[in-house]
Amino acid sequence: MKQKNEQIHTRRLLTYLLIGLIGVLGLVCLYYGSSFAPGSRRSDDTGSRLYGSDRVFGGISRNRDLFDLLDEQGHYLEVPKSIPICDIKYSELIPCLDRNLIYQLKLKPNLAVMEHYERHCPPPERRYNCLIPPPKSYKIPIRWPASRDEVWKANIPHTHLAEEKSDQHWMVVDGEKIKFPGGGTHFHYGADKYIVGLAQMLKFPGDKLHNGGNIRNVLDVGCGVASFGAYLLPLDIIAMSLAPNDVHENQIQFALERGIPSTLGVLGTKRLPYPSRSFELAHCSRCRIDWLQRDGILLLELDRLLRPGGYFAYSSPEAYEQDPENRKIWNAMYSLLKRMCWRVVVKRGQTVIWAKPLSNSCYLKRDPGTQPPLCSSSNDPDASWNVSLKACITPYSAKMHKERSSGLLPWPQRLTAAPLRLEEIGVSAEEFNEDTNIWHFRVIEYWKQMKSVIQKNSIRNVMDMNSNLGGFAAALKDKDVWVMNVAPIKMSARLKIIYDRGLIGTVHNWCEAFSTYPRTYDLLHAWAVFSEIEDHGCSAEDLLIEMDRILRPEGLVIIRDKHSVINYIQKVIPALRWDGWLSEFEPRIDPLSAGEERVLIARKKLWTDGFITM
Repeated sequence: MKQKNEQIHTRRLLTYLLIGLIGVLGLVCLYYGSSFAPGSRRSDDTGSRLYGSDRVFGGISRNRDLFDLLDEQGHYLEVPKSIPICDIKYSELIPCLDRNLIYQLKLKPNLAVMEHYERHCPPPERRYNCLIPPPKSYKIPIRWPASRDEVWKANIPHTHLAEEKSDQHWMVVDGEKIKFPGGGTHFHYGADKYIVGLAQMLKFPGDKLHNGGNIRNVLDVGCGVASFGAYLLPLDIIAMSLAPNDVHENQIQFALERGIPSTLGVLGTKRLPYPSRSFELAHCSRCRIDWLQRDGILLLELDRLLRPGGYFAYSSPEAYEQDPENRKIWNAMYSLLKRMCWRVVVKRGQTVIWAKPLSNSCYLKRDPGTQPPLCSSSNDPDASWNVSLKACITPYSAKMHKERSSGLLPWPQRLTAAPLRLEEIGVSAEEFNEDTNIWHFRVIEYWKQMKSVIQKNSIRNVMDMNSNLGGFAAALKDKDVWVMNVAPIKMSARLKIIYDRGLIGTVHNWCEAFSTYPRTYDLLHAWAVFSEIEDHGCSAEDLLIEMDRILRPEGLVIIRDKHSVINYIQKVIPALRWDGWLSEFEPRIDPLSAGEERVLIARKKLWTDGFITM
């Protein structure tokens, strides 16, 4: 009998062990079966959601994920005790804009259409799982507003642009500093005077290009070191200064070091990562873009991005030179833009300014078969992540055609006024206003926590990694900062609201590296980002390493997420060397809160010599 009981007991024990093993394997399969490969590219129209959202606030959906399951059992993901330092030769690495990677992977981009300047991200096995070091003799950046005019040469030890553009007053080497006189290829006497000249051409009141706050968002393509954008800031105009990582490879790095809103990007084969009708003015000053290529596809991309009645200021030899070649280009460009229903507002000296139509009326009057055609009704003009350019005109919706304008208030009223396009994303004006108020109090709470470590003007370049409706950026309106609002792919529809508020931003997939140089942001705000990426095969550790790459030494991160996420990140902080200063607290609950949240604020150290590199 005793032997029989022991056999029964043994069988039960084995049964329980087998059931437990099956349960663990089931959880593992459930977790990994729902993931997608890290670094995989996704368009706006395909693939699973990077972020689930509700109708009102875009609040993050809280599915049970690996963090939760492990946290409930008192376990955590494996925490790295240390993270190696990359070799110093990678001090300026941009993983998804690394031309060496193109050669190593034997890709064959079409150079004629700038594919080699577009994003090509490394597969998971080729990622750099190390921390990017600063260059030797790196110094904490000069603070804004002095940084507009000078930066430390040691931080960006490249002087070839100063030599190449010496006659155009882009930049000048002066001892340990590089200085920026404010010149440019077509404004040798300074961007400020050039900007006044544009306002005079348009006959704006007081020769002010902001036109009473009606010109707020500007796209400057081929921006150089972004002096045009720098001198727009005193006018309460914010420019998305855009240039590729080309032969002038450090131009955007200089712009960001100066504290000027700017980003890496190119008009190539893909749409720029911005929604339609985002800018009142597009600008090209000797930007060296062939606007006539591929049936005018690049001009048609500008047309998509301009608001009704928006301007295109173009300063280039084709606008004023009389030789046969330039006259031929001008005539072809004039013909194309006329068929696109643009009109010449004014032409003077080296510059011509066109205006986009206010409604669809002109399009409807064109002869049948006129090129370029109108885009089909199935075309989503706001889809912008990894979407190929189309050689067609984006017409206004029936509602927009009737209103004949964007219906936006002048700046700064538009920052807090509910935009008309809220209706397109199913958010009411009341919900929008509540979101604005919530972020106002959240930012006050953040700054109270950081008051002991924030010095005057120590924060200039800010990134909101999950921008939602732009409430975080709007709450910073009284601080001398600018914010890059980042909308996750499946939240990209909300980016139009950010632009309608007079802010700027971009679409991005946080499973990939961001298109910026290392050490370019002073503050990163990550609200509910980490709690989701693990569900989609993306590593929290990879994202932390990417955040470290973007963050300047002595910069700050604000991570707002659930307890298990914060617990894990706290354990990784020593390996990241973000333990220069720490604050962790439980914020007050508000309508945006999704369960119990914690806030972790950490400060990145300025590294000293002595770390082992890979």
